[in-house]
Amino acid sequence: MYIINHRGLFFWITGLILAAAIGAIAFWGLPLGIDFTGGSLIQVKYANGVPPLATIQQQIAVVPLGAVSVRSSGTDAVTIRTRNMTETEHQAILASISQNASTTELAYTSVGPALGSQFTSKAIWAILAVVFVIVLYIAFAFRKVSKPVPSWGYGLIVVAMLAIDLIVPAGFFAALCHFTGSQVDSLFIVALLALLGYCVNDVIVIFDRIRENLAKNERENMKEPFETTIGKSINETMTRSINTALTVVLALLSLIYLGAPATKDFALVMLVGVVAGTFSSISRSAPLLIPIAKWFKK
Repeated sequence: MYIINHRGLFFWITGLILAAAIGAIAFWGLPLGIDFTGGSLIQVKYANGVPPLATIQQQIAVVPLGAVSVRSSGTDAVTIRTRNMTETEHQAILASISQNASTTELAYTSVGPALGSQFTSKAIWAILAVVFVIVLYIAFAFRKVSKPVPSWGYGLIVVAMLAIDLIVPAGFFAALCHFTGSQVDSLFIVALLALLGYCVNDVIVIFDRIRENLAKNERENMKEPFETTIGKSINETMTRSINTALTVVLALLSLIYLGAPATKDFALVMLVGVVAGTFSSISRSAPLLIPIAKWFKK
């Protein structure tokens, strides 16, 4: 019952975290990568250490490409982002930066603006479609629950929790982009979609236990306070939620420290989302039913 009795504290913590995430997105934004905007990306590794980025910028300037972004990528590589390049321009850049250093091209990607725009549209529709299906599932699964909160109240809370569980990792990624030069790519969208499924599963486990306990109270004609039922349900599912989160966190930490650099940002977003989602399911989702129940009672 600790979480129920101190739910106001957890709501305040949620508000502060959410405000920080929204602030990060508002001030720093989420810079879109070439998957969304179109353009070319070259990742180059330097055998004897990366020269100053200003030097690399000067070397690239001999090729007329307009605005060019050069960012560090790890300790011995750089990422170069430009408008869409021809193969001649691509080879000219590689030749220019290799004049006084030993380099190896790790990756080269080019995406047209039309494809980038199409990808943006599909990413948005994918997220909306997942949320819509989740709402339909909640409405169906809790169709027999009516007291003290109607079935659509559970769905409303799930949607609100999903919104928070997406905003928090998005805010974290906005800060990460600001300090490291990362950009939003297809893996970021994949991470958000995966988090939608993970977080709603965690919330549904607790809500299902609440539904079972409410049905049991009705069968046995027990006059148990709604707050007690919620607190008992949280206690019965908390160990399962924490253990599940720990196994996922361990896998993500392995991916961060031992995996390929290309998946590091994906793993970081997933890590923040899993931790935020677990906190959300335990300390926010079920306790929110209490003020909603009081509102319906009035």
